[in-house]
Amino acid sequence: MGAELTRPVLRLARLSKRFGATQALRDVDLEVAPGEIHALIGPNGSGKSTLIKVLAGYHHAEPGAVAELDGEPFDLGQVTASRHDRLRFVHQELGLVGELSAVDNLALSRGFARTALGNIRWPEMERRTTALVERFGLGIDVRRPLTTATPVQRAVVAIAAALQGWEGRSGVLVLDEPTAVLPPGEVARLFDIVREIRDAGAGVLYVSHRMDEIFALADRVTVIRGGRRIATRRVDELTPRSLAELMAGEETGTDHRPAPRPGADGADGAEEAVLEVRDLRAGPLRGIGFDLARGERLGITGLVGSGHELVPYAVCGAHVGRVSGRLRLPERSEGWTDARHADGLGLPLVPADRAGEGVIGGFSVAENLTLPLLHRLRARGGRLHRRRESALAEDWIARVGVRTAGRGARVTTLSGGNQQKVVMARCLAQRPPVLALCEPTAGVDIATRLQLYDLIERQAGDGMGVIVSSSDTQDLLALCTRVLVVRDGRIARELVGRDITEPALVHAMEGTE
Repeated sequence: MGAELTRPVLRLARLSKRFGATQALRDVDLEVAPGEIHALIGPNGSGKSTLIKVLAGYHHAEPGAVAELDGEPFDLGQVTASRHDRLRFVHQELGLVGELSAVDNLALSRGFARTALGNIRWPEMERRTTALVERFGLGIDVRRPLTTATPVQRAVVAIAAALQGWEGRSGVLVLDEPTAVLPPGEVARLFDIVREIRDAGAGVLYVSHRMDEIFALADRVTVIRGGRRIATRRVDELTPRSLAELMAGEETGTDHRPAPRPGADGADGAEEAVLEVRDLRAGPLRGIGFDLARGERLGITGLVGSGHELVPYAVCGAHVGRVSGRLRLPERSEGWTDARHADGLGLPLVPADRAGEGVIGGFSVAENLTLPLLHRLRARGGRLHRRRESALAEDWIARVGVRTAGRGARVTTLSGGNQQKVVMARCLAQRPPVLALCEPTAGVDIATRLQLYDLIERQAGDGMGVIVSSSDTQDLLALCTRVLVVRDGRIARELVGRDITEPALVHAMEGTE
């Protein structure tokens, strides 16, 4: 277990961070001992990622924060070479350049090996990189661009980049959800490496959603919720249930739950189905099925890697990997559609990655909004009827409340929340029977989040079936009349109406019911 905290290798005190009216962190204290794996855990939106980004110098802390490395104060707003050498990070976004090789990516963080004349010693660079990545046994070609690598291989390269020159050094290695895309075999290898670093005397700050990882790896755990530190405990003094209760705030009930709406106790299920899904398999999904009723708001959730996030993509025909199963829109046809051809059903998707999958940065607001509707906007001769396009764009900009300088403004000039409204408007303008959303409020402020909730509820009130795939329990509590919890690729629990509470969701996701 970890060393005594006589002098922590990392100490943070009174750490606060505000974004406009949102208090992301409030007076958080955290200490990591040398020779300790310290887990940081909490619900989505609790402030974990903000804390890591402040520590990395990406965000600036509010005045009054204290930070020390080995007892020496350092400025959280300044990223110095000595600080970088003692604080190593593997971020969720990995921070890699896809067009470059593993050799180049590792050199970007620690420099190239050079001859006395300044020439790069490529054979030595390849040997160094290969030695670091081959510990994971994935057969990575260190000379090929990372765009050709699998997600698992890219994660390994990011971890290897952080571990360069770490042997025998003091400091802290920060791992932010490092196992999100790693299969079990690679997770075990990563754990072995993390323990080696701990045993050499370094501290490890390990951010995770997964309780099994916390209990397998960590010495102590700090729980944050709502931007505050709730507790720091030794892991051997906790059980999965007691840790889940700290995460969920069982004593607080359902703070963010809105007043029940008609059908909130499961009456939606009595309505006729607008979508039927059978034996859906994609990625880790191992054959799930469900019916979506008219006007129902169906939540689908689970831990990272459970497969819940793939359901909207597979249903809408947007999953790029292998998929199987059957789907049917009963109001349109009695026949079933093979899931491989789900794109033929024409169901729109609000994707999880707004910037990468949702909007086209070089296009205007109107062009982004009307892109899938061009067949309805053709004039004689096949040309685009500009007046119809403008009228349609103006109508939907007003309906969903997009704040923009005008329909001709580039979509990249909009805030993240307003870009999300454009994506939703594009989907709704197609008048679909089903709207599928993946992480619909990611990266939006509180006011926009509430506006999106209201917009989604209005669509359901008009009879549209809505699928909400989200790892954010606030979304599920605020929106959904029924929630399916996916664990290990299968539906592990169904919660309906008033049974949808934060403790119930956390316990179901973690398997601690």
